[in-house]
Amino acid sequence: MAKKIFIAATGQNCGKTTTSIGLMHLALKKYQRVGFIKPLGPKPAMFRRCTVDKDAALIAQVFELEKDLRWMSPVVVHADTTRKVVDGEISPHELHERIIRACTELEKKCDFIIIEGSGHAGVGSVMKTSNARIAHMLNAPVLMVTGGGLGNVVDKIYMGLNLFEKEGVAVRAVLANKLIPEKRDRTLDYLTRALADEKMTVIGGVDYYPILANPTLRQVSKLLGLPLQGNKREASRIIHHVQIGAASTQRVTELIQEPSLLIVTSSRDELLVTLANLYKLPAYRSLIVGLVIPGVTPISTITQMILDRSNIPYMRTAKNTTAELHRTITEDVSKITAADTEKIGLIRNLAETYINFDLLDELF
Repeated sequence: MAKKIFIAATGQNCGKTTTSIGLMHLALKKYQRVGFIKPLGPKPAMFRRCTVDKDAALIAQVFELEKDLRWMSPVVVHADTTRKVVDGEISPHELHERIIRACTELEKKCDFIIIEGSGHAGVGSVMKTSNARIAHMLNAPVLMVTGGGLGNVVDKIYMGLNLFEKEGVAVRAVLANKLIPEKRDRTLDYLTRALADEKMTVIGGVDYYPILANPTLRQVSKLLGLPLQGNKREASRIIHHVQIGAASTQRVTELIQEPSLLIVTSSRDELLVTLANLYKLPAYRSLIVGLVIPGVTPISTITQMILDRSNIPYMRTAKNTTAELHRTITEDVSKITAADTEKIGLIRNLAETYINFDLLDELF
C-alpha cells in the first residue's frame, strides 16, 4: 500500500507548490515510484490537449509524469463549477468518486504519493469537497505548510486544525516555510512551544529566498501581454530588480547592481543605444536581463537597428506608462512554471539543504 501525505496550507503564498516540488525531489531519492495528485484543482490549464490543474501540469512536466496525468487532476474547478454543484447539476458524490478512483489508480503503481490540497482546510466546502473532507476520503495524514512567523501563523494553524479534526484527519506535522535565516532557530523554537499541546511535529522548511518570488522575462511577457523580442533563449532568466531608466544615461548604468529589467521610454535613444551595447559585454550581460520600452514616440531607425543587432531581450508597448508598467510588474506574485529551470533547480537544492525528509517519512 502506498504511503500518502496530504499537503495543506494555512493560506495563499505559503510555498505549498514549492514544498510539493521539494518533497517530490526528495521522495524520488528514496522511493522508486512516486506519484502526485491535485484532487481539487482551482486553476484550469490546457496541457497535452487535456484540461488539468496548473500545479498538476507543472509536476507532470518537471518529473516526467505525463503518463499519469489523467489521474493527477481528477476534478478541475471552472468558473461555473460551484454554481452547478449548488444548483444540483453536479453531485458532490460524483466529485468524490472521481477523486477516490484517481488516487486508487495511483496507489496501484506508486510507493509514495504526494496529495496537494488547494489552500487552507476549508477550500472547496461549498462543493462539500473541502481539503479536510478530501484528506478523510483518501485516508491521508496532513502536513500543514505555513509561512514564517508566530502569532498569525499559530492562529491560522488552529483554524485549519479544527476542520481536520472534525473530519477525523490527523495533522502529523507543520512545516514552517519562508523563514528569515537569522531568525530560523528562534522561530522554530517558538512555534514548537506554542503548539506543544498538539500531537504534531514542527519542521523547518525552506528559508525565505526572494528569488523564488521574482518573475522571469517569460512571466513578465505573459503578464503584460507583450511579445518578447531579441534573445528569446533568455526568457527563463530571473529578474531581481525592476529599474526605471529616468536618470541620466551614466547614472542609470551606475545603478545597475543586480540582474535587472529596465523600463526605458522610446524617446531615450542615447540610453537605449548604451544599454544595447553594454548587453554585449559579459560583465553587463549578467546584470541586464532585458528592457521594457513604453511610449508613443516611435523608436528611431538607427536605435532599432542597434537594439536588433545587440540581441538584447525587449518588449515594446505604446499603451502603458512607465509608472503603470512598474506597478504591474512589481505587484505581481510570480508562480513557478515548468520553464523556470533556474528556480526549480534552486528548489531542489534548498529542499536537500533544509527539509528533513527522513523525519517526515517516519511521521507519515
